[in-house]
Amino acid sequence: MSLSTALNIVNSAFVSNAAQSAVVSSNISNASTKGYSREIANVVTTYSGSSEVASVTREANAALLEQVNTSTSQAAYQQALSNGLTTLANTVSDSSSATSSSGAAANGNSPSAMVANLQSALATYDASPSSASAGQGVVTAAQDLASSLNTGAAAVSSVREQADSDMASAVGTINSLLTQFTSVNATIVSGTATGADVSSAEDTRDSILTQLAQQVGVSTVANSDGSMSIYTDSGVTLFQGGAARTVSFTPTATYTDGTTGNAVTVDGVPITGASSPMAVQSGALAGLANLRDVVAPQYGAQLDQVAQGLISAFSESDQTGGTAPTLPGLFTYAGATDVPSTSAATGLASEIEINANVDPSQGGDVDELRDGGMNGSAYVYNTTGASSYTGRIDQMTSALTTAQSFDASAGLGTSASLGDYASASVSWLQGQNQQASNQLDYQNSLVSQATTALSNGTGVNLDTEMTNMLSIENSYTTTAKLLTTVNSMFTSLLNAV
Repeated sequence: MSLSTALNIVNSAFVSNAAQSAVVSSNISNASTKGYSREIANVVTTYSGSSEVASVTREANAALLEQVNTSTSQAAYQQALSNGLTTLANTVSDSSSATSSSGAAANGNSPSAMVANLQSALATYDASPSSASAGQGVVTAAQDLASSLNTGAAAVSSVREQADSDMASAVGTINSLLTQFTSVNATIVSGTATGADVSSAEDTRDSILTQLAQQVGVSTVANSDGSMSIYTDSGVTLFQGGAARTVSFTPTATYTDGTTGNAVTVDGVPITGASSPMAVQSGALAGLANLRDVVAPQYGAQLDQVAQGLISAFSESDQTGGTAPTLPGLFTYAGATDVPSTSAATGLASEIEINANVDPSQGGDVDELRDGGMNGSAYVYNTTGASSYTGRIDQMTSALTTAQSFDASAGLGTSASLGDYASASVSWLQGQNQQASNQLDYQNSLVSQATTALSNGTGVNLDTEMTNMLSIENSYTTTAKLLTTVNSMFTSLLNAV
């Protein structure tokens, strides 16, 4: 080996040491950086015996990254659902002011508790039918029950409106992330083609993917040129061939019973809603869509059924033997002309109110509660005018405990008493809320475990990096000694000449 060759080898060793030191230093400085993957300097020996850093690669684990993204999507889905259900459940939670032995203490201001309070007030009135205060107690209990249904219906509309607004935000975030992904992906493709170090860009791309997975469930395919294609968890293309697809959504500002929200689309293909051929299954977007279109409307339908049941149970019928129609009595709704059927109950929970004819605060006569006649003389039950008459009160009391029909679409069966149906609705809501909360805890645990596993597999271990740094320092020391030897040989050669 010539001295010039030896000198070249020494020089290449110094350059390699410097490159390796830079990589290790970068690893150490980014040890606490979230999403950073450890980089490795790949050193090769050339045909002349010199060394060089041929490439810098990053520790990557596609399987673990996919698990992180999948669990992130599932957790985001449950978070969106849990947030909405918690808001709805607050309308039936315990209330410090509700201490009635009738059940209000157990169910707060829920329709179930208010039905129990109404039943208790009717029992008191039945014992003292001539007492105006007892009658007023029934009217007050009925007002509380109607108010509870109004509040529940308003909460359903509010939750749906918030979910719709959050869906719009999610779509905006998705489009922004896809734009960022387009730029980073192009950088990686270009760098891969020229042999440049693209490790940092790949870290950024993985981070964008995880952020995207929080909004919508995704799957990816790595391509030979270093690029990546993205699909929703249902198979709809989000990014392919270097181009992002357009995700679109038109928000609906106000929700009432029966309002159908718009679907999120990708290039015109719906990915949410009942009409979607390829609906997304995870991510915040899917959770919000399920909350807006399925869960909240189902609870709203249950409240509507309770309202319809009350209007029907307390209705007045013709007492003259004539053909006058049955009309709403104690419970009615704006513009009422009949008693709605169970299949026509949409919106009743938000509209139900107390008949003004029996409410003294609205100029009504509380005795019409005992005697009937809220809809005119043909509907009077107490034809003798006796102050001790309890027949009508007994009918109303029985109506709360007698089984009646309900629409199956509300999901709580088709036959039950009003009290049992209202209680079942509260139980359904609290059960849904608890299930969502439990699933959220579970999915968050999976996210934590998957993230830790990915960090352990691809992140920086300081002990390992310090060992590598020590090895590089030893190599540098050896190279320096070799340089001293070569320099000494050059000096001896020159002196001999």
